[in-house]
Amino acid sequence: MLMLASASPARHRLLQQALIPHQVMVSGVDEETIHHLDPVRLVQHLAEAKAGVVRQQIEAALPVLGCDSVLEFDGTVFGKPATAVEASSRWQRMAGAWGLLHTGHCLLSVNGERLSETVTTRVLFSALSDSEIEAYVATGEPLLCAGGFALEGQGGLMVERLEGCFSNVIGLSLPLLRRWLLVINE
Repeated sequence: MLMLASASPARHRLLQQALIPHQVMVSGVDEETIHHLDPVRLVQHLAEAKAGVVRQQIEAALPVLGCDSVLEFDGTVFGKPATAVEASSRWQRMAGAWGLLHTGHCLLSVNGERLSETVTTRVLFSALSDSEIEAYVATGEPLLCAGGFALEGQGGLMVERLEGCFSNVIGLSLPLLRRWLLVINE
């Protein structure tokens, strides 16, 4: 059993689909209070903060997994867009170009061991027309996701290619988690 320190329905679904028994507890970490210029370090700090808060809140002897994702595009960090206008503007820039999806992971074992790593996946976005961008943004999906797209949703139609871990783009590297669970269960 694992405690997922995340409000992300996509991470919860990934664990369900992988048949990894887990519970969910939202950390309540105010992501706006944690800053770093390096997106890799930013997501790592956020993942560690989320796992740490939940570790302090639970009494059960469960490992705690915290994660956070951002899209790095052309040197800029894209979290969730705040408005449809912002999402459209981002998609105008991203269409036909590559971005880097970084997900920070932190697993706190029951014996106090801390495993931390950021996984990065290159994402090639499709070249899109203005009307395609407008239609996608109108679904509301881009406002719910880091980078303004959901690979497992309609946003998957706008991704040409991935280089790296597929599940990482959804919010959690399952291969990394598998390796970590083997380590802490030895």
